[in-house]
Amino acid sequence: MTLNARPAASVLVQQRKWPDEGVSRVPAWIYSDEALFEREMETFFAGNTWNYVGLEVEVPEPGNYLRTFIGTKPVLVTRDLDGKINVLENRCAHRGAPVCWKQRGKSTDLTCPYHHWTYDLGGNLLGVAFMRGNPKPNPGMPNDFDKRNHGMRQLRTTVRGGAIWASFSDATPELDHYIGPQVLEFVDRAFNGRPLRLLGYSRQTIPCNWKLYFENARDPYHATLLHTFFTTFGLFRADAHTRATPSDDGRHEVTYSWFDSKAQEKNADLSKDIKNIITDLKLHDMEIVKPKQEFADGRIGTLEVFPSMVLQQHVNTLAVRHIIPKSPTVTELSWIYFGYEDDDETLRRLRLKQGNLTGPAGYVSLDDSEVLKQMQPVVQNYPDSVQVVEMHGRDHIGVSETSVSESMIRAFYTFYRREMGL
Repeated sequence: MTLNARPAASVLVQQRKWPDEGVSRVPAWIYSDEALFEREMETFFAGNTWNYVGLEVEVPEPGNYLRTFIGTKPVLVTRDLDGKINVLENRCAHRGAPVCWKQRGKSTDLTCPYHHWTYDLGGNLLGVAFMRGNPKPNPGMPNDFDKRNHGMRQLRTTVRGGAIWASFSDATPELDHYIGPQVLEFVDRAFNGRPLRLLGYSRQTIPCNWKLYFENARDPYHATLLHTFFTTFGLFRADAHTRATPSDDGRHEVTYSWFDSKAQEKNADLSKDIKNIITDLKLHDMEIVKPKQEFADGRIGTLEVFPSMVLQQHVNTLAVRHIIPKSPTVTELSWIYFGYEDDDETLRRLRLKQGNLTGPAGYVSLDDSEVLKQMQPVVQNYPDSVQVVEMHGRDHIGVSETSVSESMIRAFYTFYRREMGL
């Protein structure tokens, strides 16, 4: 199934060509081309897709609202006075001004600051300032003006296990079919119906194209090489059991690892080529790298639901990374840390402490932000260059049983090329 109908060949496709080698090569121009970026926003974020927009626990009571984005489009998540979750375009039906300017809050209605048109939390227009005119005999709005036809646009919305998803399209398949069984199992593993507990936020702006971050999250090859903290303290190692699985169409994926007693020991044969392992480095508080057994399967890792969510479980830290493209060369990343209401105090403390591994200044995640920041001006200034993506077989796009693989990147670009007509 394609996301949107498009002309057979656009001006962009005529001007640019994907390398003949296929998905084992990625052209650098896709990370800075403005016309392509605009098409991506409409095709992927505003098209036949489900976008993660927030957690139910962020709008826990009637009247709560949350301001966020789907791609470059500002939206509102609200819980109306009847308790129903809604996702609305954050756009006044009058002149298009943003109705809500605060990041989050609580109110019985929504009033646009510009001309004071007022809406309920479901986006229905309640009142128009000076609707009957002032002073008389100014007629005000025409007699046939119907408030029912001038509400804020309400998006298609679904809630699953505490996570809120929205779509601009009525043609998008139901969420479970959209995600697919390979990845849905792990989405439901985290959002399993247990009431969630909100632990905190962090936000950052990375000067890179959104696809560079999306690729990075599905690239286990770099994890044991770039992330010294991971390899030094054994949180993610080349000698761990690893499995990466794409959805059938390649747009989503899940990558996880697990250890046994033998894998916990440093394997000299597999580790000898990793130059950043520092064997004598110690932490004053080793608790940050010693997870408490939480899930029976013992697996840790990340998954991606295209186009806007990365869901992570690193040690005992659970977090959503909300990907918000701002321009071809700027991406906002919003981190939402959570646990479960029935967590004991030890687990709550561990989730917060181990949260220092990730986020803008995380012991691990800081590496990614810096690499992508340095990478963007290179791909931008060498638009005709190509990237080589051949690790684990140039044509392999299926399940990988190793971390030394770029299969998930190739799987993604198999999907991407088809949808973008490249």
